[in-house]
Amino acid sequence: MAPGLWTLPLEPSRPGRATVGGVTTPRSRFFLASCIALVVTAMSFAIRGDIMGELETSFSLSNEQLGWIAGTAFWGFTVAMVIGGPLCDVLGMGRLLAFAFLGHLAGIGLTIFATGFATLYAGTLLIGLANGFVEAACNPLIATIYPDEKTKKLNQFHVWFPGGIVIGGLIAWLLTQGELGFQAKMATMLLPTLVYGGLFLGKRFPQTERAASGVSMGEMFAECLRPLFLLLLVCMAFTASTELGPNQWIPKMLEATGLSGILVLVWITGLMAVGRQFAGPVVHRLSPTGMLTFSAVFSALGLFLLSRASGDLMTYAGATVFAVGVCYFWPTMLGVVSERLPRTGALGLSAMGGMGMLATSFTLPLMGRWYDDNIAAAGGDQAAGGAATLATVAWIPVGLIVVFGLLYLNDRRRGGYRAESIA
Repeated sequence: MAPGLWTLPLEPSRPGRATVGGVTTPRSRFFLASCIALVVTAMSFAIRGDIMGELETSFSLSNEQLGWIAGTAFWGFTVAMVIGGPLCDVLGMGRLLAFAFLGHLAGIGLTIFATGFATLYAGTLLIGLANGFVEAACNPLIATIYPDEKTKKLNQFHVWFPGGIVIGGLIAWLLTQGELGFQAKMATMLLPTLVYGGLFLGKRFPQTERAASGVSMGEMFAECLRPLFLLLLVCMAFTASTELGPNQWIPKMLEATGLSGILVLVWITGLMAVGRQFAGPVVHRLSPTGMLTFSAVFSALGLFLLSRASGDLMTYAGATVFAVGVCYFWPTMLGVVSERLPRTGALGLSAMGGMGMLATSFTLPLMGRWYDDNIAAAGGDQAAGGAATLATVAWIPVGLIVVFGLLYLNDRRRGGYRAESIA
């Protein structure tokens, strides 16, 4: 069996390098490969958003069917996280990443050669599973090799979700200008898939921080039943739906207004990438729970502005506010769990990511149904239908303002936000 598929203890080593089983690997190589794997995940999100209109026309699909196809990527992600989280230490991070690599290759191929709803659904499911295995392996990997900078490095890792959407969105837009179809757009994901597979190939992976610290599997499961974790798990469903639901539908909804929806998505995700790259000073100033409160306020405001925007300037203004809002949601939620509940280990991180994607898998077809209903109510006006749908979704982060605000005030009452030691 290839040595890269083993998970062994992290040995004492020089700063910036991880030594496992006598083999030394720069932490930067693990981090780079993880980022490229996340780029593939994000490109699939952007390209899927761009090609939804073409799939609708080519295969005579309804908006609700499109929602189910897009949604399967998210519940597939959840299945992979549910498998990968508890079994990360048993299977090893290398095996999970091998599953991700094979899933990406197979899913891309099935989509390129799709013949209808069933093959599109299956291809998207495989890509979703692959995306989930990337998150299930890379989040604990980064938390393990950067134990003193978890929130910062997880934010920098998750730069490449919006960064990958920018890459995928621009590629999709350029290929559209060249009158190339969805097959060519999907094929562009093959190169980064091969690159991350090559970077991980033959590498020995460390144990997760939880396993290396001697926390048992039973203790890890017990930690995941703590009230704070369960509250954060519920909140993750709503933060993910706020971010990923609108972002998946925005390209199609805005096309009806005469704007290039994919370029608006590129703008949103470009701003998100910049924000996550410089998350460190924001975390220091606001604290993680303060960041989450800030994010909920701006997410709600941005969606309300987008729902009422008329013209390019107002649309981009609303998109900017929305981007600032959703920018920190996902990585900061993971950072809070990793810092405040470190004994939840890989299971905690996987459960959070899985909950976010599972919720989004239901949000997408629900938004599709609202979109169809709102178009009908507006007498066939697709632009008005899209605006009404975004206005409805905007109420999701309003509830989060209350929850995160109370968590922030509780931290202030107790003397400030504090990370817990796993020891």
